[in-house]
Amino acid sequence: MSAASQSTASMFLRTQFPKYLKLIRFDRPIGTLLLLWPTLWALWLAAEGTPSVKNLFIFSVGVFLMRSAGCVINDYADRNIDSHVERTRQRPLATGDVAASEALILFAGLVLLAFCLVLFTNPFTIGLAFGGVLLASVYPFMKRYTYLPQVVLGAAFAWAIPMAYAAEKATLSTEIWLLYLATLVWTVAYDTIYAMVDRDDDLKIGVKSTAILFGEADKMIIALLQSLVVLLLILVGLHKELSMFYSLSVIAAAVLFVYQQHLIRYRDRDSCFKAFLNNQWVGLSVFAGLVLDYSFT
Repeated sequence: MSAASQSTASMFLRTQFPKYLKLIRFDRPIGTLLLLWPTLWALWLAAEGTPSVKNLFIFSVGVFLMRSAGCVINDYADRNIDSHVERTRQRPLATGDVAASEALILFAGLVLLAFCLVLFTNPFTIGLAFGGVLLASVYPFMKRYTYLPQVVLGAAFAWAIPMAYAAEKATLSTEIWLLYLATLVWTVAYDTIYAMVDRDDDLKIGVKSTAILFGEADKMIIALLQSLVVLLLILVGLHKELSMFYSLSVIAAAVLFVYQQHLIRYRDRDSCFKAFLNNQWVGLSVFAGLVLDYSFT
């Protein structure tokens, strides 16, 4: 490598690379965790507690790559409106620190890396991967056309579930669609809480969300969605004949949902954001229940 090339690479590492890390939310792992936990649920259910190391690696790294890609395409779609929202005004595309063309190249690179990982699974999983890319690509644009973008996000986040299950089993079964629906509904619930943080700004700039659609009924509808999540998780446990540890984990998830309702009772921005973050413990709780259940029963 010439001295000029070394200097260019060094300059990139010092200037643009930190901005790319900010663009993919490297410093904010909550999105990765919310995508990772349901993926691990599916792997544990499919393998009855002993998923392959290969699939654990593929889907753990794949979750990080696809969540990062999702952040990039989301910010690309919102590059002209993020500067008008208090929470997002400092994002790299909104400030001009990263060009739109750079974001598209980064998105394509992250998706390509994730797809390369999927190639080490099986043909069925590879086929399902195209659905995941489609959902991840269209979600950011939905808030312009529908008040239900959170439903599309839920479909995208939950898509890792059939993919992970298929990687272990090369087929899909009833309980995995129950788990898919539980994750979709859960995502709508917690992303509505997240949207409550931006509701005032979104109303000003004309961006749509379930938080706006639900209006004054938001807390009640979120509670109903959370109750449905618990019911669907119970049905998964019954279908798979899981026992005490899993049941306790679902009870713990229900308690966390009650705590979230307490946090959002006044619709305060900071408290709503805290309630959103609390969902990482819901995912961990259910995962811990599955691990313990398959380990000791």
